[in-house]
Amino acid sequence: MKRICFLTDSIFSFGGVQRVTAVIAKELAKDYDVTIVTLDRPEEKDTSFYDLGKANIHYRFFAYPKVARWKDFFCKAYSYLYRRHLPQTQLTSYIYAHSSFPCEQRKALWKELQEGHYDVIIGVHAPLAIRLASCRSHLQGVRLIGWVHNSYEALFGKDSLYIGPELCKHYEFLLAKLDKTLVLCNDDAKKYHLPTEVVYNPLTLAPDAPSEGTSKKFLAVGRFSRLHKGFDLLIEAFRIFAEQNSEWTLDIVGEGVEESLYHQLIKEYHLEERIHIHPFTNHIQQYYHEAQVYVLSSRWEGFGLVLVEAMAHGLPVISSNLPTSKEIMGDFGLYFINGDVNGMARQMLAATQLDWPSASQKAIEIARHFNIETISRQWHQIIES
Repeated sequence: MKRICFLTDSIFSFGGVQRVTAVIAKELAKDYDVTIVTLDRPEEKDTSFYDLGKANIHYRFFAYPKVARWKDFFCKAYSYLYRRHLPQTQLTSYIYAHSSFPCEQRKALWKELQEGHYDVIIGVHAPLAIRLASCRSHLQGVRLIGWVHNSYEALFGKDSLYIGPELCKHYEFLLAKLDKTLVLCNDDAKKYHLPTEVVYNPLTLAPDAPSEGTSKKFLAVGRFSRLHKGFDLLIEAFRIFAEQNSEWTLDIVGEGVEESLYHQLIKEYHLEERIHIHPFTNHIQQYYHEAQVYVLSSRWEGFGLVLVEAMAHGLPVISSNLPTSKEIMGDFGLYFINGDVNGMARQMLAATQLDWPSASQKAIEIARHFNIETISRQWHQIIES
């Protein structure tokens, strides 16, 4: 039986990446010996997250050792020079790989991974994928895969909050050392200057019951991280929508650093009775069941997993015109130009007039393309190739 390892920042916390990783790991554990190496602390282990306790998965908790202060200073100094002033060459990138990931930490990671005697190691997220790539020489005979969860623009665009354009070549130099790099949509695959393979995320939950389409509720779900999900734009669009509609309400489900901003906007617009914020829950199906239309206001997405979840519950979808949304939904979605709150408000008004039964049936049909059985077969092919 092949031994498979997922190397991830976190598995025992709320998040789309964690949920997808858990679903794929559970599915592969039916045929392989699966281990998750996580940077979570041991006391955070809770296998009730994403029903991880229902699968035979092993867990190992890894922490990077500290680097001496003097060395950390010189590493950061070179990293600054590389990001701001030095030419982006193979040589400067090689040095940057050592300054941004010092040898003490790199050695600790490859020793941890060596101990598992894995056949395949999957680095979840771009930063861990390139750290895995930097251990290539110590993991000979192991198939190394990078699984990139953010869109290319979110990672390397000029306004990126994650990595930025100055590290684009460095990431591509290192990703090229892996046996395979997985991305989430064809639009991203075209932008990388190295071979990639597109693997869609699967539907990660089974609908308890489809929506009945009578609630007059919009729904949005996601982490309240800075700017990403565009919930600030959604609240502004709903304010415009509410000037012409007095019946529909909006539920936003999530947690994160921007929550106080959303409450402030809701109070400022006097929408406390019409916009409600709810914390993350393991029973998110209930919110999908109670909604009538889903709204994706994101400024960027690697893969709009919530779109698939919403459609599986029969919800029509309003979405910013992201490439991944169009790839998932085709002409089904009610699109608006990314960032255009007036356009979003117009589509919210249009959604209240939909032929809901027809739209709901179409949504369910699209969602079936992303069932776990289909995506699992692709993962098996990747592991066995």
